[in-house]
Amino acid sequence: MKAAYWHGARDVRVVDVPEPQIQSGKVKIRVAWCGICGTDLHEYMAGPIFLSVEPHPLTKECAPLILGHEFAGEVVEIGEGVTSVKVGDRVAVEPVLACGRCYACKSGRQNHCEVIGCFGLNGEGGGFSEVTVVNEEMVHLLPDHITYEQAALIEPTSVALQAVRESSLKAGDSCAVFGTGPIGLLTILAAKAAGASPIIAVEVSEQRRQMALKLGASHAIDPTQTDAVQKIRELTNGGADVCFEVTGVEPGLLGAIESSRTGGQTVIVSVWEKPVTVSPNAIVLRERHLMGSFGYGKNIFPAVIRLIAEGRIQVDELITKKIPLSDITEGGFEELARNKGHIKILVSPSAK
Repeated sequence: MKAAYWHGARDVRVVDVPEPQIQSGKVKIRVAWCGICGTDLHEYMAGPIFLSVEPHPLTKECAPLILGHEFAGEVVEIGEGVTSVKVGDRVAVEPVLACGRCYACKSGRQNHCEVIGCFGLNGEGGGFSEVTVVNEEMVHLLPDHITYEQAALIEPTSVALQAVRESSLKAGDSCAVFGTGPIGLLTILAAKAAGASPIIAVEVSEQRRQMALKLGASHAIDPTQTDAVQKIRELTNGGADVCFEVTGVEPGLLGAIESSRTGGQTVIVSVWEKPVTVSPNAIVLRERHLMGSFGYGKNIFPAVIRLIAEGRIQVDELITKKIPLSDITEGGFEELARNKGHIKILVSPSAK
């Protein structure tokens, strides 16, 4: 079969490898579509970041590794003891790898596992392959009317829904989303589903501001042309109830904190490459709340599947390009690096 392996920065190779064999408790899946995540792009451009270059504690594997963790496909074989799915079922994969033994895992927060890993980053296979094998507990059945393309966005949507559900946001609350890349746009969709109003997007890209408005933002601010903090305060009568930071850059974080009302909240969703400087007084003097949200808990994937199935979160608009696996480097990673207008590029390992 064909699979895309990460060997180093700007070195992803599509190669022929043996098809993985089924084992007890495992499910073999023929991958239909797999999304290129922002994490995949960072690994391609400047990795290794999260990708294992030393044997991972859970998988015992290290680079070169197959990439891809936002994927869905058809069950083609099941191992001994598997009862939750059968051959022919349509499924999405929850790629979190956790030990199940640490305090975080036992308290239902496997996204904070002490040795957390990710299928498609830390070994055991990946979605950028024609066929892959996963643990039964990672597999979620899809309703008939969810397409494989939509299903490939369940994983990143789970990151956004986790942030909204962990926040203090309530129906009717105002919110601002700083940064409207894929996760920022999905956060807008999740906040909309939760009943937020108004929803204000802050983004430097004109194309992404327009996308934010199309998906449900009531206002979209270009912080290079407008004082975003002042504008948000005007639009919300003093500051947003909840601000979501999804930029990964210091001005975005500082702007989000300053844009929250007295007693308001800022949720940091980005994963950062380097430290930033925050003035504690911006938090203390207005009794603001600051929290982080990482990944998603065990109950989020099923909730996202229901929300997409019911049409309450509509992800189709985020798909800006679909390509075969053979084009993953030039038509995928390089295209995302040079064209910021793209939101989500999907890759089909089965397409020629």
